[in-house]
Amino acid sequence: MTPELEILAIAIVTAVAASLPGTYLVLRRTAMVSDAISHAILPGIVVAFFFTRDLTSPLLLLAAALTGVLTVVLIEALISSRLVPEDASIGIVFPALFSIGVILISRGASDVHLDTDAVLLGELAFAPFHRLTVGGVDLGPAALWSMGAILVVNLALILLAWKELKLATVDAGLAALLGFQPLMIHYGLMTMVSVTAVGAFDAVGSILVVALMIAPPATAYLLAERLGLVIGLSAVVAAAGAVLGWAGALALDVSIAGAIATASGLLFAVAFLLAPRRGLVAQARRRSGQRLDFAVRMLLVHLLHHEDMPEAAEECREEGLHRHLGWREAWTRRVIGKAESRALIARRGELVLPTEAGRHLADDAVIGFSG
Repeated sequence: MTPELEILAIAIVTAVAASLPGTYLVLRRTAMVSDAISHAILPGIVVAFFFTRDLTSPLLLLAAALTGVLTVVLIEALISSRLVPEDASIGIVFPALFSIGVILISRGASDVHLDTDAVLLGELAFAPFHRLTVGGVDLGPAALWSMGAILVVNLALILLAWKELKLATVDAGLAALLGFQPLMIHYGLMTMVSVTAVGAFDAVGSILVVALMIAPPATAYLLAERLGLVIGLSAVVAAAGAVLGWAGALALDVSIAGAIATASGLLFAVAFLLAPRRGLVAQARRRSGQRLDFAVRMLLVHLLHHEDMPEAAEECREEGLHRHLGWREAWTRRVIGKAESRALIARRGELVLPTEAGRHLADDAVIGFSG
């Protein structure tokens, strides 16, 4: 496998692995936690390095994961105190821990490859140079194996705790009543997030970890409603963003991590605009249709109120309807056309009168307004 394809494989596996716990963060509206964890694990890495003096030691991963869990515990403690809101709790905890990590680096690890640039941005292009060798056999990039293992673990945990995660995500109160212990589920999910962030930390940096945890699940949330479909689409979108970002980075000779984050953002932007039910275009069309339906009802109420009255010749005449209703002529013609297409009105010479179906709809509208 060429280095370019190894980078692509690492990017896809990392993206899919990050999207799995990220889906639950988005659905639970706790997406900011991923940003907090991805930054706050830095002091754990630095402290573990001070003890081991080895950047490849697995203790760094363990310490970082524990720091991620500690971050969640501190945030939850502040939230439980009811003295500060959730977003403020996150804003207090993770900058403090991240700052501690930066200070520790500058004071005691400035002479090693453990700097804030690598922490924030990562560099996928260097990932293939760190190989996993067993018995003298080169098994490929270590990042591919570590993120592949995390992907399998995340998928296994989701499958094993599917009902519990689903219930705690949709209705934490009901989960508590049924004895599912949503708080423990929450901490389990945050542990998944911590381990995933730590695994992806060295290769892709904290910024891309956040992008991969949030952008694909948010995109899938706009496209689907059932949890299983959201998770599946999230993985597909994550993989697509990795491929598009990798291809764009090669074509433009730019940062691979930055290109993947950009591609993920662009996919979200497309879904944000064009999603069939939740996209801006669909919402605009729905509001336009609701406005038109409401105008049709107003037209029918007006016609029904005046059709048997002496002023019907003036009030129900198509040419003057826009003045009586206070509408623009073009809008009035559109409303009349909509009502006529639904057989709610009929023309009688120059007059526009409601049909039997139109009378029923107007009566229902009047009852609804009076109710």
